[in-house]
Amino acid sequence: MNLALARTYILERLTTELSSDFSYHHVNHTLAVEKRAREIALSEGIVDEESLILLSTACFFHDAGFLISYDQHEDFSCQIAEEILPQYDYTSAQINLVKHLIQATKIPQSPDDLLSNILCDADLDYLGGSDYYAIVDTLHQELTHFKRLDPIQDWVQIQIDFLEKHSYFTPTNQKERTEEKKKRIEELRSQKNTSIG
Repeated sequence: MNLALARTYILERLTTELSSDFSYHHVNHTLAVEKRAREIALSEGIVDEESLILLSTACFFHDAGFLISYDQHEDFSCQIAEEILPQYDYTSAQINLVKHLIQATKIPQSPDDLLSNILCDADLDYLGGSDYYAIVDTLHQELTHFKRLDPIQDWVQIQIDFLEKHSYFTPTNQKERTEEKKKRIEELRSQKNTSIG
């Protein structure tokens, strides 16, 4: 597997082909997800090189489908991975694992093994991060631009509902992110109560 070349290929496409209207799902998100996934993987004791390469590959390709469509982008991400990764010496079995990891990130997330747990936690790491508000603002801008929000829906309530339903899968993120996520819920509830009052 030539991760370096596969990474260069997809990051170049994400950088040059994605519209600037992708204020959340852009190359910086992809890079942040891969960085955090590596951190979680090491914390969870994953040291074998093949697993780490496949995890990184899934990170780099997990939002590639936005190059094709906003809807069902995970399916298109898998399609791109299947078309491209053989050129970088990935076997069919390795590509199938990458696709499995990508599919686990569909909302609601559905990981069923350690690697997919890690990718899902890295993908939504910001929910328990100190930069939550800055990041969620970019998501709001993007969803508004692509008309994926009902204008009459309350954005703060949407966030509260999402945060309350969400749980991290890995012990690492449960330990390192859950308390901050609880604070965000309380802050958002307070914000909502203030706006009502």
